[in-house]
Amino acid sequence: MLSHLSRSMGLLCSRNRRYNKQDTEENVQAAEIERRIVQETEAEKHIQKLLLLGVGESGKSTIFKQIKLLFQTGFDEAELKSYIPVIHANVYQTIKVLHDGSKELAQSDKEFSKYVLSSDNKDIGEKLSDIGGRLDYPRLTREHAHDIETLWNDAAIQETYARGNELQVPDCAHYFMENLQRLSDVNYIPTKEDVLYARVRTTGVVEIQFSPVGENKKSGEVYRLFDVGGQRNERRKWIHLFEGVTAVIFCAAISEYDQTLFEDEQKNRMMETKELFEWVLKQECFEKTSFMLFLNKFDIFEKKVLQVPLSVCEWFKDYQPISTGKQEIEHAYEFVKKKFEELYFQTTSPDRVDRVFKVYRTTALDQKLVKKTFKLVDETLRRRNLLEAGLL
Repeated sequence: MLSHLSRSMGLLCSRNRRYNKQDTEENVQAAEIERRIVQETEAEKHIQKLLLLGVGESGKSTIFKQIKLLFQTGFDEAELKSYIPVIHANVYQTIKVLHDGSKELAQSDKEFSKYVLSSDNKDIGEKLSDIGGRLDYPRLTREHAHDIETLWNDAAIQETYARGNELQVPDCAHYFMENLQRLSDVNYIPTKEDVLYARVRTTGVVEIQFSPVGENKKSGEVYRLFDVGGQRNERRKWIHLFEGVTAVIFCAAISEYDQTLFEDEQKNRMMETKELFEWVLKQECFEKTSFMLFLNKFDIFEKKVLQVPLSVCEWFKDYQPISTGKQEIEHAYEFVKKKFEELYFQTTSPDRVDRVFKVYRTTALDQKLVKKTFKLVDETLRRRNLLEAGLL
């Protein structure tokens, strides 16, 4: 009896030692997990959340790609190659829009003869329009590139391209049409510039983490930038991102004052931008959020504004030109800038007037300008953080 009890107690003690050892290991693991959570939570406090907003085609996604190129490792060869089908699709979509647009204008315009394709190119046009209407686009071959180039050089297509603002012709059209031979090479690998021009509509939410002065530099902030779809049907996905935002970067394509939305051809893009900017400004969760307004696509604006009066847009109907050339471009830009500034202060309630508001002239395709702009944004936000901490 005693020996049985002794053996039982021995087994019990042995089990206890085993359980104690397991408990100790589990406690160590739990403590390590807790330590990491605390560490990550602490690290998160130092990450500034930036939200990139704007209507479709405002250039948000090009800004996003520039950040990846400027402040991260850029695109590796696999990522560059992943853009091949996107770029080829852009080419086919563009030539279809131009071909179909020329047919439409040939039927409706007073000077219809300008938009009639030469008899030699009509069959080519129909074939390319058919390809451009597919869901799956073929790889751009030399043969297709030659046909596209032939059609692109047709006088009717050039006349149609001149009215591209009426037809949803993408900004990348001219660039890709002038590089067809390179794009159709069997060994083609997109360049960084090709990737920047490539047009893919953003759906859902994509994010990137970066520092404008380089990773792990004590003097700089770390930012997490969120890009979201700009089309109307994508905007409901923004809401959950609105909490805890350090700054909203709002992109407004100032060159699009004479264009309509892709998703609603009755709605002027600039009027849609105005209404969206106003709506975002009124959101309660942005009460203390900084606003960085990027007046984007200045490169297109400065060419267009000398040809198409700003007053074609309802919001700018009171615009009066004063000069020509560079002086007129600057005058027009300052007018647009003032309109946005007035909208900001009219929409901002008195209890929010102390939040940071800055306006920047940008061209998303200009890497040097984007880099300079983000350095300025970084300086502004760091200064604001120091002020809030009572260090300035």
